[in-house]
Amino acid sequence: MGLGAGDFGPARARDQFLHGGPVEGTTVRSPILNSWQRSRSLGLTPEGCELPFRQDLDLDGRLVRAAGPVLDRLQARFAGRNMNVCLADGHGAVLQRRFGEASLVRHLAAIQSVPGFVFAEQFGGTNGIGLALAERQLITVYGAEHFAERSQTNACAAIPVRDPLSGRIEGVLCFGYPPAEADAGLNTVISRAAGAIERRLLDQSSMRERALLQAYLDARSRAPAGETTGNGQLGEAAGSGLDWRDEMILKEKAADLIASAQRAAVEVFLPGGRRATLLSRPVTGPSGLEGIVIEAVLPTPHRHLAVLAEAGAPADAPAPPAPVPAVPPPGHLYAPEPGRPVTTARPPDTLGTTEPDTGGATGGVVLIGEPGVGSYAVAARRRLELLSEASTRIGTTLDVSRTARELAEMAVPRLADYVTIDLPEAVLRGEEPTDLQTGLHRTVVHGIRAHCPFYPAGDRVALRPTTPQIRCLIDRQPILEPDLTAAPDWIAQDAAHARHILDHGIHSLIAVPLLARGIALGIASFYRSQDPAPFGDDDRSLAQELATRAAICIDNARRFTREHTVVLALQRSLLPQRFPEQSAVEVAHRYLPAASGVGGDWFDVIPLSGTRVALVVGDVVGHGLHAAATMGRLRTAARNFAELDLPPDEVLTHLDNLVGRLDRDEGTEDASGDSTGIIGASCLYAIYDPTSQVCVMARSGHPPPALVRPDGTVTFPDLPAGPPLGLGGLPFETAAFHLPEGSRLVLYTDGLIGNRHRDVDTALDQLRRALAHPSRSPEDTCAEVVRTVVPEHPDDDIALLVARTHALNPRRIATWELPADPSLVSGIRAAVTRQLAAWGLEEVVFATELLLSELVTNAIRYGNGPIQVRLLHDRTLICEVSDTSSTAPHLRHAASTDEGGRGLFLVAQLAQAWGTRYTADGKVIWAECALEAPGGQSDATERYFDDIPAL
Repeated sequence: MGLGAGDFGPARARDQFLHGGPVEGTTVRSPILNSWQRSRSLGLTPEGCELPFRQDLDLDGRLVRAAGPVLDRLQARFAGRNMNVCLADGHGAVLQRRFGEASLVRHLAAIQSVPGFVFAEQFGGTNGIGLALAERQLITVYGAEHFAERSQTNACAAIPVRDPLSGRIEGVLCFGYPPAEADAGLNTVISRAAGAIERRLLDQSSMRERALLQAYLDARSRAPAGETTGNGQLGEAAGSGLDWRDEMILKEKAADLIASAQRAAVEVFLPGGRRATLLSRPVTGPSGLEGIVIEAVLPTPHRHLAVLAEAGAPADAPAPPAPVPAVPPPGHLYAPEPGRPVTTARPPDTLGTTEPDTGGATGGVVLIGEPGVGSYAVAARRRLELLSEASTRIGTTLDVSRTARELAEMAVPRLADYVTIDLPEAVLRGEEPTDLQTGLHRTVVHGIRAHCPFYPAGDRVALRPTTPQIRCLIDRQPILEPDLTAAPDWIAQDAAHARHILDHGIHSLIAVPLLARGIALGIASFYRSQDPAPFGDDDRSLAQELATRAAICIDNARRFTREHTVVLALQRSLLPQRFPEQSAVEVAHRYLPAASGVGGDWFDVIPLSGTRVALVVGDVVGHGLHAAATMGRLRTAARNFAELDLPPDEVLTHLDNLVGRLDRDEGTEDASGDSTGIIGASCLYAIYDPTSQVCVMARSGHPPPALVRPDGTVTFPDLPAGPPLGLGGLPFETAAFHLPEGSRLVLYTDGLIGNRHRDVDTALDQLRRALAHPSRSPEDTCAEVVRTVVPEHPDDDIALLVARTHALNPRRIATWELPADPSLVSGIRAAVTRQLAAWGLEEVVFATELLLSELVTNAIRYGNGPIQVRLLHDRTLICEVSDTSSTAPHLRHAASTDEGGRGLFLVAQLAQAWGTRYTADGKVIWAECALEAPGGQSDATERYFDDIPAL
């Protein structure tokens, strides 16, 4: 197995153990044999020790921060050597690895090189990290002493790293190396390294806790010989043999002794006939901080609870590393831990197996605290409760001002009596602030009384650079003014106003900067009046913690406000700013963004040929910038398809194909796993013709419209639903409805009727009642629907379009039917001239004659009869010529030698718009003429007069 000579004994003993043979009398040390037995009892096999891998590691916790510089020094010390240094947490999961030889990482297995694998004994069997956690002391493991086969060629030394204040094992420091490089000096190095990490952990504790610890150590060093009951090493109750009942009993008695603040000795009876003696010893630190140390004295029969006395170690055993005594915070219990001699890094066959004898009564520290431990514990618990509640109550919305107010409401009255919060205007707009010393606005004023003696909310606040508020911004640290009467910089801001505040009994201030992600967002000022005691350091720390949590929420709200403003501006720019002039319908509209963000709802009014108009409402699924951009693309596409004069079902088919292509081309996921493609969209497309008063509609997964008859009757027509846009391959169906003049057509998106707090049928009933008023204008109808139907906080954005129909007067419509006979063209010209004279449009007679002559001639020459000619007198004069052919004319530029080909060019010159639309029976060629003949038109037509054979 590649073991050295010194490994023969343990290897053979391990083989005997695995085959069920006796191993007593071998060179196997007790900790190793015990670990083998535990591994076997857990069902582990040498070939099947699978280590779990954890990804939820605290890679920036206090242990990693404390160990970082120590690991750096160890890596430099072992540079060039075949040494693997790792740090694991209290559960055996490796947090960091360092290598003396950097190239080692390329040759090692993942479990030896990658952080995250858990080496606890219940998973990996006997190994350095797992055994150090189980034995709770410095250990070494060589070759065959490992339980897993894969670890046979390794040796390691591992030592627990304890929290000096709680005694808990926070982690394990482990050295891995080949057995041939075993060095007795490694134990000294790893012990000193662990001690350095523990001291750095201690540096992270409070000054009060360190002062009590030092007072206790000083008292122990001055104690007469024989007065100490142990070596002072602290441990955890879980590893001492004490169960939770013992812990509760000793904790209560120890707290009583601390509260009495006297030297005393109390015998405590534990379940099962056991007993312990608690000794209380007052200590005073150099700074005058007074505390009480409670130690437990345990009789000899309870050796499993004993702490090894220094005199109990064998004479030939090396001295154990000096433990770092631990001070538990007030209210915590820590029982003594079993003591064991430290094992040296010598081969196992040279080690003795004699266990130390602890001798007589032993003991250790149970509790260290101040006489006022009860009040301190209550205050600490209240602070924790406040912070815990703040994590759920601050940041409930993405509104900057509301989040700032939630901070003030959390602090009053449990921390302060009054709170003011000043934010720059840029933050309220969602922008990043540039200069916080100017442009501050009083955003929140909140206190125990409605009347607060401070600058009111909404005012601009100009603060001097010397005020505590501006100083806390500059230093980025909270400023405590315990006595405002002795704070000249605060009074100098406004002496009269300061006197007004002091007259209300306000006497103490904490000014805290609102810092988030390195950005200063504003200032929170906490004032005290009712409690005569001034703010202290604990209050300042609590105010800073509250402000930090609130600042992150404010920054999130600021970022959301900025993004929401940008997206909303984009969406509003993509929606119609004004509707084109047309006579078919009178329209009004509303767009309401959702409370959670901007969505993809849109609407449009598109004039079509023949005085018709298209009404469109659509909804892109989703929210945010992508939905708004997609909405703009679909609205543009719908306008383009409408320009082709397609019926509603064909327009939806083209939109369906477009959404499908966009989904296929852009339906990817971003780094966070969110889809950036189009999930889907819905649309309702309607065409209203004022000449026939018929509305043709089709919808694609969209709610049906509401039809309001002139008498106030409200119906929701049974319009075929159709699939949502993007599914592809499914047909859309149209439905036609006759709308008497004065009817209202109401189109909306599902945000109007869909809400998690009400039923859809209830919403439709509310909409029906709001619409059942025939005398209301479209604008008044929109206002009533918004007032009575729209929820207070919409879950989805809402688009609403109300159109009141008009009819084109039949006297403004002229129609002629004629067969495909060229000789009839002159008769049509004469009839048109008489009709235009009857309408008072003599000025456009000449141009209209030319247009109709060209269109009718083309229909006779290239189309199929019968032919219909129609004139519509609306905002413009519309000339239409229809036939039963599906062949459409196209414009071309004739050469100077061509005899024809100039007719449509003349039409394009005379008309302000012209085009073709297809019908079920053929096609219609149409042209629009202005009602006033433009100057120079006669000259333009005379040049091509001879090119028109019919004339």
